Amino acid sequence: MNVQVGEELPELVKHPTTRQLVQYAGSSGGFYEIHYDQDYARGVELPGVILHGLLKAGFLGQLVTDWLGDRGTLKVFDVSYRGIDQPGQVYRCRGRVTRVDGNHVELEIWGEDQTGKRTTVGTATVQMNG
Repeated sequence: MNVQVGEELPELVKHPTTRQLVQYAGSSGGFYEIHYDQDYARGVELPGVILHGLLKAGFLGQLVTDWLGDRGTLKVFDVSYRGIDQPGQVYRCRGRVTRVDGNHVELEIWGEDQTGKRTTVGTATVQMNG
């Protein structure tokens, strides 16, 4: 295992679309109108439809598991939503290693909007093989 504190995970860039939000709503059962109806979303003081929080969590989960590959197992995953993100705008998933204790590795993970603001923040713990 060659993982060091401060190591950055390779950035994962997503380009979410309104179509993807509708598909996600269908698969998750998350049909709140703020995720697919522009007029409704604007009517509740949003700038337009917004990404599902759990979709953003899924993106961050992909960030971790893409980095981890078959080197280990994701054991703990936790995120908190700090801002809104919209389809048609770049969503960057980033992370770094914050602690290495034997074969347990702790990560800081976050999602950024196109201005670099962290709109989703979290942590993950992985157990490395061997």
